[in-house]
Amino acid sequence: MTAVGPTLAQRWRTARWVVLTLVVLAAVAAAGAYFTTPRDGGPMDPQSTSPEGARALVTLLRDNGVEVIEAGTVADVERAARPDTLVVLAETYRVTDEDHLRRLAAVPGDRLLTEPVSRVREALAPGLRADGATAFAADPGCDLREAERAGAVQFGVAETYRAASDEVALTRCYDGALVRYHDDGRTITVVGAAGFMTNGDLARQGNAALALNLAGAGPRVIWYAPQEREGEATGSATITDLVPEQVSWVVLQLGLVVLLLAVWRGRRLGPLVAEQLPVVVRASETVEGRGRLYRSQRARDRAADALRTAAVQRLIPRLGLGTGAEPWAVVAAVAQRCGGDPTALGHTLFGPPPATEAELVSLAHHLDDIERQVAAT
Repeated sequence: MTAVGPTLAQRWRTARWVVLTLVVLAAVAAAGAYFTTPRDGGPMDPQSTSPEGARALVTLLRDNGVEVIEAGTVADVERAARPDTLVVLAETYRVTDEDHLRRLAAVPGDRLLTEPVSRVREALAPGLRADGATAFAADPGCDLREAERAGAVQFGVAETYRAASDEVALTRCYDGALVRYHDDGRTITVVGAAGFMTNGDLARQGNAALALNLAGAGPRVIWYAPQEREGEATGSATITDLVPEQVSWVVLQLGLVVLLLAVWRGRRLGPLVAEQLPVVVRASETVEGRGRLYRSQRARDRAADALRTAAVQRLIPRLGLGTGAEPWAVVAAVAQRCGGDPTALGHTLFGPPPATEAELVSLAHHLDDIERQVAAT
């Protein structure tokens, strides 16, 4: 008798269930990784699960039946816009092209602007002007239904607004950090802060309620929070993806050669010898040179941020606060120590950047006065 082994078809019938099981397991693992892995992103990114992202709010809106359309460009906003649509505009400092601003201004539907820069506010909310004050957290103090239902919120540091003229019927809530008016058949809402809508701050006090009331008032929302300026490279390939594999091996070998040469030369050179610098640059000259660079570039925002950051870092240990103290805690401690107005102190320590050089100089003097008063007490 001759032993006959299993045929190819018999082997495939036996192994196909194993192969099918492996494929299903791989698909389940890939899907689980896709849906559970945190997705990083920039501030107000609707897909980001980081503390600065807005994935939680977008998910809540969709769970409540609101259609949320994520727009990555101005063209996407134009294609999706309709008269019954609310356009949410965040991260507006990345909208720098005047043509893009004109196109956004012509889009139909209501608008919700969060922490807009001045040029965007002037183009999309022309009925408003910056009030020059700072709000942290407060009760609504207005008859706006969305704010009354939310109650007290925590904005953090928020810019406030006022009407540009007496003809604008403006509703001001939270000391002007939230304003609304009607223009040309559309409702325009502006909030001086965006942090209350992010994943990290959404659960504080009435933040979630206010964010849902403002963004979910209608059936359809266009979420436009550009993560980079339009026209910049958006390709997903990195520089390493474009380098051939052979080049990587050559670079690795050259690196090994350089390392061996460094060890060889290091043994021959002997220990390090300290030498005096040929030129000694005074600290005052360094500070003056950096100031000239800031002035030549009109970087008043960076100069003001450097002054405020340094002042707060010096004040925190004198006030007995920790390194991670919130802005409102610093303002409260300074006000208690010096007896000043918390709103004015908050505007000095954490307010918007100065618009002119004279305001920058005045800010520096105010910061020096605050430090002297805290040190004296």
